[in-house]
Amino acid sequence: MRTTVSSRPGALARPSSAWIGWGQWIALITMTLDHVTRYLLPEAWHADWVGSSLGRIAFPLFAGMVAWHALFNTRDPMRYARRILIIGLIAQLPYLTMPRDGFQWNICFTLTLGLYWGSWLRKLTRRDATTTWRITLPVLVGSLLVWLWLGPWMEYGHQGLLLVPAYMLAIHALHRASETPLERLSSLAASLPLLLTAGLMNHSSMAKSFTVATATVVLLMAIGASQRIPAIGYRMPRRLWLAWYPAHFAAIAMLLYLVPDLAR
Repeated sequence: MRTTVSSRPGALARPSSAWIGWGQWIALITMTLDHVTRYLLPEAWHADWVGSSLGRIAFPLFAGMVAWHALFNTRDPMRYARRILIIGLIAQLPYLTMPRDGFQWNICFTLTLGLYWGSWLRKLTRRDATTTWRITLPVLVGSLLVWLWLGPWMEYGHQGLLLVPAYMLAIHALHRASETPLERLSSLAASLPLLLTAGLMNHSSMAKSFTVATATVVLLMAIGASQRIPAIGYRMPRRLWLAWYPAHFAAIAMLLYLVPDLAR
């Protein structure tokens, strides 16, 4: 597929998004494996390795796809964020029935706030230089305070809230990189916050390696690898994509209710 140029003023040229079709299936499968092994399988099965390996692919992949859509495939990132928020609201009740310590907002809220934050900051930095520094600096300081306050309440915490904005920064820089050494170097430097955030998200070395590897693959898509990914043969039905997150939590909650011995 060839790269197309967006009709929006100041928008980025739009690369192929064929990889998203593959990413959706991988994200849902790895997320489901993570949750099934965490909440339903007995500890005697020793399946915890799934959550520390394959299960660490889902969130960075979801965040990468959200950032990609925000940059290339939607005219209104805020409206896109609201759709994710609606899914999160529907999923929150069954999500809270999962065994956990204390209250927490599910991953959709983490993605929504990250998308709001990244889109807002990107919009501010596209203004003229004088306005940018006069407005962006206070906004950035205020948003960091909000980030510090909200982090403990969100799934994946402070690092999770940073992931979508870090993706947006890195993908934007890598996609726009030209042939000059200085611009290529600056685009690579823009990837460091993302890789650092991905590396800090987990505790075990195995989990860190899977998270960083997933983020790296998404960055390769921005560099140009997306043009080499063929379209998937069977695209995920839209209704399945929208309903799976709350539905699979509801199914797990029902099983935990019917078979209480499954609860850890």
